[in-house]
Amino acid sequence: MGTTDDWLAKTPEETLDPDLPICDAHHHLWDHGFGPAAKFRSEQIEPRYLLDQLLSDTGSGHNVVSTVFVECASMYRADGPPELRPVGETEFVNGIAAMSASGQYGKTRVAAGIVGLADLNLGDAVRPVLEAHIAAGGGRFRGIRHAVAWDASDEIRNSHTRPFEGMLLDATFRAGFAELAPLGLSFEGWCYHPQIPDLTDLAHAFPGTTIILNHFGGLLGIGPYQGKQSQYLEQWKRDISELSQCPNVYAKLGGINMRINGYEWDKQSRPPSSQELAAATKVYYEHCIEQFGAKRCMFESNFPVDKVSVSYNVLWNTFKRIAAGCSVEEKAHLLHDTAARVYRLGK
Repeated sequence: MGTTDDWLAKTPEETLDPDLPICDAHHHLWDHGFGPAAKFRSEQIEPRYLLDQLLSDTGSGHNVVSTVFVECASMYRADGPPELRPVGETEFVNGIAAMSASGQYGKTRVAAGIVGLADLNLGDAVRPVLEAHIAAGGGRFRGIRHAVAWDASDEIRNSHTRPFEGMLLDATFRAGFAELAPLGLSFEGWCYHPQIPDLTDLAHAFPGTTIILNHFGGLLGIGPYQGKQSQYLEQWKRDISELSQCPNVYAKLGGINMRINGYEWDKQSRPPSSQELAAATKVYYEHCIEQFGAKRCMFESNFPVDKVSVSYNVLWNTFKRIAAGCSVEEKAHLLHDTAARVYRLGK
């Protein structure tokens, strides 16, 4: 057991409602110990997070029946056209998904849905890249995350895709974005919270493309935003409310325990309990559920990135506490059904 696991073990909890089916709508798989990918994540919690590590987390008490993998710059092809190198990640993850689908590793179907990266700044020339992902995905490829998280502050790390200010509004980017819907692909909206209005503009411009908001829109709590979450809360609420008016947009609820969120859980002597996490962050969950409705919301672990602050068992206990006032049907949507429907995973 490593240092992080030792620390996380200081807050043990009994699993709440252990039989409820869960689709983890957002996690990563990587081996960043070697090569250029080693410096991709300044906040990666583990240099290696593969099938065994994921199953150790998903098997910690909750009934995780399926998962969705989201790109993280892992296992790109070493050669060939630069625009096609991210297809290597889809090939890598599809192999892990096939291992899981054999049933030899338990009931959880890991990476039943795969989301990769294609450079939408290629414009309509991105189509062959999208088609290559689909071919490599073995029937599991569902969409693209071209991260646009950008901030002017030097204290904020911008996305690994090297986004520029206003990229969601750029004509060439949108020409690439226009290639998604004809191929049945969705788009993951990973931005920082000041960029949410740009994502809303994009959603209005492409009402036929499914867009999934990641991590509440990237709530920042470091650099110039440190200690100022309460000051921008009302603006964030308004921006989320406007985004929710676009029926093609869904919301992932999670990814709020990263270092960029500013809670500094990882600096405490013990990790937070699910009660503490729910109390600190429920305002964001409750607002999104109120605005989007449970049928357009899905819980996500964002593991292993959020593992810097909380164990998998405690995190899903947090989600269940936040959803405690929801109906049985609403809980089913939040924990499983919305993700399974949006990513077309079947049961």
